Amino acid sequence: MSEVLFLAHRIPFPADRGDKIRSNHLLHAIAARWPVHVGCLGDDAADMAQEQALAKLAVSHCLVRRSTPLPLCALQALASGLSVSLTAFDSARLRRYTAQVLATRPITTIFVFSGQMAQFVPASFEGRVVMDFVDVDSAKFEAYAQTGMLPRRSLYAREGRLMRRFEERTARRADCSLFITREEQALFEARLAAPGAADVRALGNGIDAALFDPALVAPAPELAGQGAKIVFTGQMDYPPNVAAVEYFTLAVMPLIRAARADASFHIVGRAPTASVLALSGINGAQVTGAVPDVRPWLAGADLVVAPLKIARGVQNKVLEAMAMARPVLLTSSAAAGIAARDGEHFAIADGASALAASALDLLGNPARAAALGAAARRFVTDHCSWAQMLAALPEILLGHADAA
Repeated sequence: MSEVLFLAHRIPFPADRGDKIRSNHLLHAIAARWPVHVGCLGDDAADMAQEQALAKLAVSHCLVRRSTPLPLCALQALASGLSVSLTAFDSARLRRYTAQVLATRPITTIFVFSGQMAQFVPASFEGRVVMDFVDVDSAKFEAYAQTGMLPRRSLYAREGRLMRRFEERTARRADCSLFITREEQALFEARLAAPGAADVRALGNGIDAALFDPALVAPAPELAGQGAKIVFTGQMDYPPNVAAVEYFTLAVMPLIRAARADASFHIVGRAPTASVLALSGINGAQVTGAVPDVRPWLAGADLVVAPLKIARGVQNKVLEAMAMARPVLLTSSAAAGIAARDGEHFAIADGASALAASALDLLGNPARAAALGAAARRFVTDHCSWAQMLAALPEILLGHADAA
C-alpha cells in the first residue's frame, strides 16, 4: 500500500491557531485514506505535550523541539547566506528521520506543509511532492520591509529576496503547489520568472461550524457589564495582528469612544507582545492573553473586528466569528479570499474614519448587526465546510482521480 510522509513546520496539534487548524485538517484527511508518517517541530513545552495525539494518528513520527533563539538563527543565517526562515526550522534529527522513512517505507507522496519544510525533501526522491505554501511568505516579508521598524527593514528585505528564490525553486521541484486562496495563487504565479513552469493551485480553508455554533456557547462572563463590546482574536505575537490591534486601539477606538463612551476593545489571544500588553487601559482596550476557548469571547461580542493592514490567505479568525453569527467588521485585506459579500455577510471598511463609522453604525443598530451575523453563519455553513474545501485532496495527493 502507498504511504505518505507529512512534513510540517509546527505540530498540527492542538488545532488552535491558523496554521495548525489547516495542517490538522489536512493531516486527518490524509490519514483517513493512507498510512501517514509525520515529521514536525514544536515551539514550546505545550507543543511537545501534544506528541501522544500525533502518535495516535501517525504510523511513525518525529517531533523535534525548536530551541535556538530567533536572534541567533538570524546571525547564523547571515553567516551562511541562507534565509532566517530556513535556518530557524532546520533540524539534523528531522533530516535523519526523513531519510530513514524514505529508505524503509513505501512512500509514494511527500506532503510538505509550509515553505520552510521543503528543505527536507531529498533531491533523489522520485515520488510525488505536494507543496502547501499556504500563502506567499516572501511577499509578506517584502511588506514588512516597507512597513516595519527601520532597524529590521533591511533584514526583512533580505528575507523576502531569499525566500522568493527558494519558493520558485521549490515550486519547480514539486509536482503540485498549493495556496490558500486564488488571490495567493495568482500572486505567486505572477512572481514566477517563468510563468507556467509549475503546477499551482488553490486549496481553501474551511470551518467547523458544528464546533463554532453560537447555540452551544455562553458568552464569557468577563464581558458582562462591559457596554458595547468589540473583540479581536488571534495569535498576539504575530506581527500583522500586533499592528492591527495597535492601529485599532490608537487610531480607531478614540473615534468610536467619542460617540460611544461605553465601548470596550478586547484583545483575545496567546503570547501578547510587550507592545500589545501596553495597550491595556488605553481607549477602552483590554488584553486577555491566552484563553482556554475563544468561542465564549466571540459569543459575547457585539462586534468582531479584523482591521489587518497586512493579511495573507484566509483569516480563520474571520470564519470563526462568522460561524458564531457575529457581525464582523474587517479591512479589505482581511476579507481577501473569502467569497462573502460586503454589506450582506460582513462589513468592509478601510481607514480609521471608515472603520469607526461602520463600527458605530453596527453598534447602534442591533437588528442590522444580528441580521449580518445570521447571514454570515448561513454563508459559512453553506460554503465553507472542510469536506467541501478538501474534496480535491485525493487527486492532488495521487496525481490522478481516486477510484476509491
